Amino acid sequence: MKQPEVRKHLFDMAEACALIERFTAGKTFEDYEGDPLLRSGVERQFRNRLIHGYASVANEVVWGVVEGNLAVLRREIQALLDEP
Repeated sequence: MKQPEVRKHLFDMAEACALIERFTAGKTFEDYEGDPLLRSGVERQFRNRLIHGYASVANEVVWGVVEGNLAVLRREIQALLDEP
C-alpha cells in the first residue's frame, strides 16, 4: 500500500493532467500561443516544474509536452493509483 502522502501527490498530478487536457481540448499551438489565459491555465498546472523559470518558458516546449507526453503521463499516474 502506498503511503497516504504519495497517493495525495499522485492524485494531484492526475487532476493536473485532466485539467490540462480539458483546457487544451480542440486547441492548436496557435491557439495556445495567442491566448494568455490558456497559457496561464496550462502553466499553472505545471507550476512545480515551471515556477523557477517563467521568464524562460518556451511555448513550443510546453505545447510539445501537452501533445506528446501528457496522455502517457496520465495513464502511468493512474496505473500507480490503481495499485493496492
